[in-house]
Amino acid sequence: MFITLNGKCQDAALASISAEDRSYRYGDGLFETMKYVKGEVQLAELHFDRLFRGAEKMAIEWPKLLTREKLVADINEVCKKNKCTDYGRIRLSVSAGQGGLFDPGRKAQYCIEAWPLSLEMAHLNSNGLTIGIYPEGEKSCDSWSNLKSSSFLIYSMAAVYAKNRQWNDALVVNTKGFIADSCIANLFIIKNGQLITPALTEACVEGVMRNFLLQQLPQWGYSCDQRAISPSELEEADEVFLTNAIRGIRWVGSLGSRTFGQEISSKIYQHLQTIWK
Repeated sequence: MFITLNGKCQDAALASISAEDRSYRYGDGLFETMKYVKGEVQLAELHFDRLFRGAEKMAIEWPKLLTREKLVADINEVCKKNKCTDYGRIRLSVSAGQGGLFDPGRKAQYCIEAWPLSLEMAHLNSNGLTIGIYPEGEKSCDSWSNLKSSSFLIYSMAAVYAKNRQWNDALVVNTKGFIADSCIANLFIIKNGQLITPALTEACVEGVMRNFLLQQLPQWGYSCDQRAISPSELEEADEVFLTNAIRGIRWVGSLGSRTFGQEISSKIYQHLQTIWK
């Protein structure tokens, strides 16, 4: 496998970052997970817009020469090296440079990884996901909560909790007791034909697929409320699905003893397939 580290494509086994890297030391960084199909980054504009907004908010010093075009060229190169140009997953990680908390300079460092994806990822899951709610942590509702940041501890621990219980994913709640999102996805529920997703004020990551669906749903004849969702309202939903940039939509079959259908979720997925590869 090859990776690109600060513009240099090299053998992943030989590449290294400094022990002083702020993302490694403090989780002081950002990342994007992107789908790559037939030589193109899917939803590239949404991904790069989010990345640059996040870097600006985190006061990461962005090199002038590190343009979208340069990043796409680097992505293309590493995908060719790893033989995943037809169908692949990309992780673009950005750190705030090297140093201690009070050291000067926050010049961006970046790493691009690429892996082949299974064609199964192109289809709606045939079996509904089994999920639960992670009870051992809460996510704060602050100005950082919507970032796709390297500070991923609560999601990492929620994933361990889910794996130990043979769940496919776990939902994380915020400090107000409402649902934020899952370890790797945003949440949508459907009740009486109405779609609802947690608002950004509820501490969810501002997901690229979430934003894309919110743009497209009115054109498909659906409206979607963005507001708080309580665990009890979740359990009363008719349908539940999760979204991210790799899988698009995955429908949830059960949460505890509660089971959910997939009628509208499947229709939305079919609409999505007409414009998203």
